[in-house]
Amino acid sequence: MRGIRSIPGIPHAPAAEPGLARGDLRVLRSLLPYLWAYRARVVLAVVCLVLGKVAVVAAPILLKHIVDALAPARAGNPAFVPLALVAAYGALRLSTSLFTELRELLFAKVTQSAVRTLALKTFRHLHSLSLRFHLERRTGAVTREIDHGIRGITSIVSYTLYSILPTLVEIGLVFGYLLTHYEVWFALIVAISLGAYIGFTLTVTNWRTRYRREVNELDAKASSNAVDSLLNYETVKYFNNEDFEAHRYDATLAQHERAMLRAQRSLNLLNGANRRSSRSA
Repeated sequence: MRGIRSIPGIPHAPAAEPGLARGDLRVLRSLLPYLWAYRARVVLAVVCLVLGKVAVVAAPILLKHIVDALAPARAGNPAFVPLALVAAYGALRLSTSLFTELRELLFAKVTQSAVRTLALKTFRHLHSLSLRFHLERRTGAVTREIDHGIRGITSIVSYTLYSILPTLVEIGLVFGYLLTHYEVWFALIVAISLGAYIGFTLTVTNWRTRYRREVNELDAKASSNAVDSLLNYETVKYFNNEDFEAHRYDATLAQHERAMLRAQRSLNLLNGANRRSSRSA
């Protein structure tokens, strides 16, 4: 984007092309060695994830059996049968929350250790750069990029482990139940609905990614202008450039404001369409 300079000495990833997931996959592959250093925790977290989703899918199935057991046609059944089913249903609902919390507890150490290792690696890299890089004193841009990177790592790992992977496991379990207990048309209808929903979500998300990227770049630029201007306070005062620095900072903030509004409108479009489709389903 015009007006945004790359930070010397720190390689930037190539610009993402809409519709392709290779950028995210490349980031995940680069994170795997740091995550796999705690392989026992990772495996246990995945096991808790699967068990939690099994409990989520099994709970409504068990509720169906409870309702069937209480039907008038089965009034001759012993009372302990529905009571046992009710107790099992409560245990399933409790285990869902239990496995979810265990998963997050086990994986928190993995995520934070990966963030710490990568942040330290970046810090050491900055100290190994040339004197010319440090004389430019672009402290604001560097610190902002590091902050964005740390938050980005946490977000990618969290979305992958806590949103995407659990959803895929749950979809697989639901499809398996539909295929084994109902006609194939039920699974086909669900597959078509999910395909349309996922296709729309991915299309709109890839479209609005450019707005989020623009927001992040302008955020880094505004932070760079503010911090570097304050670090060079004596020079600004010497040349009486306070108004110039203020106008430059305000211009960047105005661009950031417009980019944030575009990003928010695109997010509202995505969320509104998703809610509408979920209600119609």
